[in-house]
Amino acid sequence: MITASLGNIDLLKLPKTAFLCSRKVPASVVLKCYDWAIAQREKGVCVISGFHSQIEKDVLHYLLKGKQPIILALARGLKEKLEPEFEKPIKQGRLLIITPFDKTIKRVTEQTAATRNKLMIDLAGQITIGYTSPGGQLEELLKGIEKPINKIV
Repeated sequence: MITASLGNIDLLKLPKTAFLCSRKVPASVVLKCYDWAIAQREKGVCVISGFHSQIEKDVLHYLLKGKQPIILALARGLKEKLEPEFEKPIKQGRLLIITPFDKTIKRVTEQTAATRNKLMIDLAGQITIGYTSPGGQLEELLKGIEKPINKIV
């Protein structure tokens, strides 16, 4: 359930692809994730992600260069101040920031990240995985998911 949002709420009506990636990724995966992001940007696909890990932040960097819609799902409450790189896409109506938490939740924890990831999976029609660490939280989260899951690697 979304508790707070900032931006174009109508983006939730679009078909969405969730992008998730473990924090630690082999070097061989990095460029493939960048190529995937560029391909989504060129196709105009609405991507929803936490954009929290370094690789996810890099994917966001590539997506922000396009014109397609983006949904950023936070694992904490909304910040008081918007990051400068988000101002233009918010004004253009192509960025939505959502969170299942109120503003009293100021830090990301394993639990808040898991809650956020479940929200993204619930909202998305399909899921793309950059990389899953064997035995990690992401691998566990994906068990029993009945939506299309595409793995970059």
